[in-house]
Amino acid sequence: MYSIKFGTDGWRAIIAKDYTVDNVRRIAAGTLAWLKSKNYRKVIIGHDCRFGGPLFLEEIATILAQDDIECLVARGFVSTPMVSLGVIHHKADLGIVITASHNPPSYNGFKLKSSFGGPSIPADIAEVEAMIPEFVPELKSSFNTLIEKKQIQFVDLEKEYTDHVRASFELEKIKLQTRIAYDAMYGAGQRAMKTVIPELKAFHCEYNPGFCDTPPEPILKNLGEIQQFLQSNPGKFIGVATDGDADRLAMLDDQGNMVDSQHLLLLLLHYLAGYKKQSGKIVVSFSVTNKLKKLADHYGLDCVITKIGFKYIAELMIREDVLVAGEESGGLAIKGHIPERDGIWIALTILEFMSVTGKSINELIAEVYSIVGTFQYDRLDLHLTDNQISNCKQTLSSEIKSWSTYKVLHSENLDGAKYYFENDAWLLIRTSGTEPVLRIYAQGKDQSEVISILNAARSVLNV
Repeated sequence: MYSIKFGTDGWRAIIAKDYTVDNVRRIAAGTLAWLKSKNYRKVIIGHDCRFGGPLFLEEIATILAQDDIECLVARGFVSTPMVSLGVIHHKADLGIVITASHNPPSYNGFKLKSSFGGPSIPADIAEVEAMIPEFVPELKSSFNTLIEKKQIQFVDLEKEYTDHVRASFELEKIKLQTRIAYDAMYGAGQRAMKTVIPELKAFHCEYNPGFCDTPPEPILKNLGEIQQFLQSNPGKFIGVATDGDADRLAMLDDQGNMVDSQHLLLLLLHYLAGYKKQSGKIVVSFSVTNKLKKLADHYGLDCVITKIGFKYIAELMIREDVLVAGEESGGLAIKGHIPERDGIWIALTILEFMSVTGKSINELIAEVYSIVGTFQYDRLDLHLTDNQISNCKQTLSSEIKSWSTYKVLHSENLDGAKYYFENDAWLLIRTSGTEPVLRIYAQGKDQSEVISILNAARSVLNV
């Protein structure tokens, strides 16, 4: 029997191999058992643009609703933040999103959202996982019958979300400041972004469950078309890209250069603490730049580091006063919104920052550099065999005093192995929690040093 295990961000598996109707029914049955153990009665369910989304949604909703759980389901694809916001608006006990986020198109997945409007905490996820049965009895009712009984009802989560955005941002001022090029990567943000900013230049804003064979992850190698457009129209547009379920973000400047999440986090903190004079803790994952703590110290704010996975960040956001939170991979969150990653919301916040100041994104980054110093960052994702990954883990288990010419000043192992060098440079190596990949992260004073550190890591690990 296939064992269903949640990774850093839900359960993900290859469609028709392990992501099957039977296994989706099993995880739905485990979720049902958990809901009943807590005496919870209302659930929001949505799916993104991936293959089979409506089918899997119907299976999940039917299993829950036939046992008297009130199911509010989205009609058509929606983003993860839309489901999380819907949980708040409808006072639901749980949200379920059928999505594999940024994974390749062969994958689908299953995310759980808490009543607070963010990822379910690790303890709740572990309880659900433990309640997943080996098999599920035949369904007692059909999806359509449960709709007739109003045990399953449709809700317009996308409209609720876009209405919330319109009420929260001065969109006309944002549109006056800059022209926006937006790449939805065929993902679930495509309609919402075009709804709130109709004038944008759109890329890949069509329904395509295969994503044209490109993983909907907003990293530079997947953003060639929008980058070429920005380079061909220098100084005229700023680029925004969101991933498959629109909870992650990337931005490109008006020359087509990538503005990575490390810099976006710094910009958010600089805007909210420096310009808007807001306060609160800074909560980020282990792979985030150490420059963020330096900026937090500058503003007299505490900085907390968590394991990688937004569920660890969300656990703190629902308990404490958090101003800025996020991950290196593009999942960012701020005070005043749901405790959830939201690519569109964060993009509009950065665009608002530009609108308020009348400055370009690079001018704002220069302000940050004047406080924390300049740096560059990059990441390698290596698809390796199990044997290669095992060999890497064995190498990392021993004490490493240097990586080629880079002497290790100290190291940490909160989530992977992180090595600190002189002048704020560092290296992090860890296996992915969502796919069979070895990730190598590096920061240096410039791109040349970053490449040198990454090459040193590959040489020592022999990969």
